[in-house]
Amino acid sequence: MTVNSPLPKTTGCRETPVLKQRGQREVFCGLTGIIWLHRKMQDAFFLVIGSRTCAHLLQSAAGVMIFAEPRFGTAILEETDLAGMADAQDELDSVVAQLLSRRPDIKQLFLVGSCPSEVIKLDLARAAERMTQTYAPHVRVLNFSGSGIETTFTQGEDACLASMVPVLPVSTSRELMLVGALPDVVEQQAISLLTQMGIGPIRVLPAPRAADQFGVGENTVFALTQPFLGDTHAALERRGARHIAAPFPFGEEGTTAWLAAIAQEFGVAQDVFDRVTAAPRDRARRAVAQASESLRGKTVFFFPDSQLEIPLARFLTRECGMTAIEVGAPYIHQNIVGPDLDLLVQGPVLSEGQDVDLQLDRCRAARPDLTVCGLGLANPLEAEGMTTKWAIELVFTPVHFYEQAGDLAGLFSRPLRRRGLLKLEAAE
Repeated sequence: MTVNSPLPKTTGCRETPVLKQRGQREVFCGLTGIIWLHRKMQDAFFLVIGSRTCAHLLQSAAGVMIFAEPRFGTAILEETDLAGMADAQDELDSVVAQLLSRRPDIKQLFLVGSCPSEVIKLDLARAAERMTQTYAPHVRVLNFSGSGIETTFTQGEDACLASMVPVLPVSTSRELMLVGALPDVVEQQAISLLTQMGIGPIRVLPAPRAADQFGVGENTVFALTQPFLGDTHAALERRGARHIAAPFPFGEEGTTAWLAAIAQEFGVAQDVFDRVTAAPRDRARRAVAQASESLRGKTVFFFPDSQLEIPLARFLTRECGMTAIEVGAPYIHQNIVGPDLDLLVQGPVLSEGQDVDLQLDRCRAARPDLTVCGLGLANPLEAEGMTTKWAIELVFTPVHFYEQAGDLAGLFSRPLRRRGLLKLEAAE
């Protein structure tokens, strides 16, 4: 006897018509993903081929102290490079040679494209192939785009992980792969729960070090921990791996459903599953109930930003008692977020893409109790008297799985409590 789905059958929103808009967007730069990726991959270096603006963005986002030596940097494109007066490939070779001679601890080097390097059509794929021939086997050189011209900020991680999949060796072993960068403490919680159920071996992409490299093949099954990994999902399926579709592990319900889908794949008995998950499930329920008191009965409006919007809307409507007015996402990948759409309470407008002016009009007309949006919209909306939540904070903060469920609810309830306190002070 194996684990049954813990979720009730619902009509959900999978068949809900999606409002698709293409216009001016408000997005954050994909280079931001380097900030959490360089902490996960301990022997990797991320070299952005970009401008001084790129360098300032990374340093500001990471809060790097002047005496630190982080594992990311920017190869500055000067005026001569942009004007075609210098051979950018030769310049890049020189920068990489200096970097690797000074940092022999680097085992993986990512050449990261930016808006400037893409505008001048700098071929970083060719550069990575050339450098791999030069520096292999000591250093593996890969490339991906972190440009924000056509993408949202979480796609930097997706592009990075997708670039790693083709170079993974072939494996015939039956293994579980967890895909997506998580804080170490959260990742360890997930692995611990799965290990207690007898599931293994468990691999993680991205792995902490190049030496931890593992294979992929037709016997590999993978579970995504982040909903924005569409390119990585496709790359793994091209290698023969099979995706375990499930709601994402946000809140008690989502975490239980995610674990249950994996447990069912590996034939875990129901009593084993219940024994392993009973205590953390109870803690998560109580934590969410306490943290979401101020959310119940409130309305929420999601602008498209992180691609976490659909799973988070499912969490807020089903576990926190909120009503979603609109759930906007940069992209809606049915094969990835379909299980969350199945559970999302019917009623909200589902929108894909963005015409920011039109969406702002809908938000102002609805006057939601809470608006989840990017940094560029939060301050103007706050000035209009609306309560906002920064979408980017949901990516930088540990929010997955049981032990973080209460913290996740708290991230949404705090802006509402703050607004209530300010009103009390103003009244006094």
